[in-house]
Amino acid sequence: MPDGEHAPPPELIVGLGNPGAEYRDTRHNAGFWFAEALARKFGAALENKTRFCGRLGSITIGARRLRLLLPGTWMNLSGDSVAAAAAFYRVPVRAILVAHDEIDLAPGTVRIKRGGGVAGHNGLRHIVQRIGGGDFRRLRIGVGHPGNKDGVVSYVLHPPTAAERTLIEDAIADAVTCMDGIAAGDCEGAMRKLHGAGRGV
Repeated sequence: MPDGEHAPPPELIVGLGNPGAEYRDTRHNAGFWFAEALARKFGAALENKTRFCGRLGSITIGARRLRLLLPGTWMNLSGDSVAAAAAFYRVPVRAILVAHDEIDLAPGTVRIKRGGGVAGHNGLRHIVQRIGGGDFRRLRIGVGHPGNKDGVVSYVLHPPTAAERTLIEDAIADAVTCMDGIAAGDCEGAMRKLHGAGRGV
């Protein structure tokens, strides 16, 4: 779905991952890595909030205040956290941006899109179910594909190689630098910049 002028700038940025030290460095937690990178850059404290089943913080970019949410549920229950925060802060679906790992993109690649399917991603699937639609932006962080669909679960629940991790972190840094434009509503400009920044393996 094209990201047109009628889609508002994001008000809630969600980073997806699994809680716990054993999952911290796994590919499936790339969304957490992005949200944590944003928090570091803009000096946000991420605090545990029982009301939202996760960690919450806020950042200010330009004149806009954006909330960061890292669900503390398991990945396949992420929608519970997102729905609670969106309802409490009255954030419309189209003003949510969800950062997640994407196996159909190579490490070093980040893409932004609005709407679309979930491509087998259980975190996205549950969010769509719980918030009543999929018309939100997705920040797709490439982690690569194992080459066999039967190996996907094991693949995403293991850490990337050192070289892949460097590529992923560099791509996340690229995405963080684009947040000024995204927060100002220029998602198309951010997309053009990111889509030309692929690094490859």
